[in-house]
Amino acid sequence: MEMPVRKRGRPRALDRDVGLDIAARLFWERGYEGTSTADLTKAMGINPPTLYSMFGSKAELYRQALDFSIARENSRRLEILASNLPVHEALSLYLYDIADGDTQPDKPRGCMVSTAVLQHAEENASVARMTAALRETSMQTLKARFDRAVEEGELPAKTDTDTLARFYGAIIQGMSAQACDGACNARLKRLIDLALTAWPGKRHDGAANL
Repeated sequence: MEMPVRKRGRPRALDRDVGLDIAARLFWERGYEGTSTADLTKAMGINPPTLYSMFGSKAELYRQALDFSIARENSRRLEILASNLPVHEALSLYLYDIADGDTQPDKPRGCMVSTAVLQHAEENASVARMTAALRETSMQTLKARFDRAVEEGELPAKTDTDTLARFYGAIIQGMSAQACDGACNARLKRLIDLALTAWPGKRHDGAANL
């Protein structure tokens, strides 16, 4: 007696968060322009129509993958900045946490946002503007914390908080680039320690930077 032929079932649908996690890692490793649609569909185990129906386009998938990655990585850092810790201590912990993120042994080096799409083809200008806006948001978050420090007397009243935020933003971007070039965690933290000596206000040990 012949056994009945079992019909092949529909392939299991891709979980959206799993897809975003896979895409984020590929974009992080290879950059936006270095990651093709074929790379993405192969890694996710789906075909192009499924990718487009789930995420819209490669550019839209990149935006969603960035948002997904930022939400996962930044919640702890934002809590540090929003805490009632002295601002110098909060900044130190914030920068150290970024150095840890830049040098995770099981993930790509550097930061997915800090050095993303700095050079690009003209057709990808909108993606470059999007990542630049994310970097600007990070600097404005630092500026807001420094503004609060001025109000609370931890920074001098005439502190240029925008330039101070951009200074530490440049440190963050530089750490990402150096991590990609192979700098270890300890080296990045030594860089942070030096950058913190430029702090123009009270230190978290209670001493003023005079």
